[in-house]
Amino acid sequence: MSGRTRARARPERTCVGCRERSDKSALLRVVLVEGRCVPDRRGTLPGRGAYLHPTPTCVDLAVRRRAFQRAFRAPGTLDTAELQQAVPRATP
Repeated sequence: MSGRTRARARPERTCVGCRERSDKSALLRVVLVEGRCVPDRRGTLPGRGAYLHPTPTCVDLAVRRRAFQRAFRAPGTLDTAELQQAVPRATP
């Protein structure tokens, strides 16, 4: 045996909400479109992307910490309403 493994490398990204590293496929890509944070489920929209776990907790943390402004290098406040509607809320 040559010592090589057959496991493929999988890209990892950091969630801007909780700051944990996860597989890229487990995270939701978010892009900035005209001052709005838009979920990019297919990963094909142009521009800088920020990655986020698709959970309400991570979305709330990212909004509270102003993580999207830092990730997109954008001044001022960003509209996150569309993103918050796209992430399902847990019903008790």
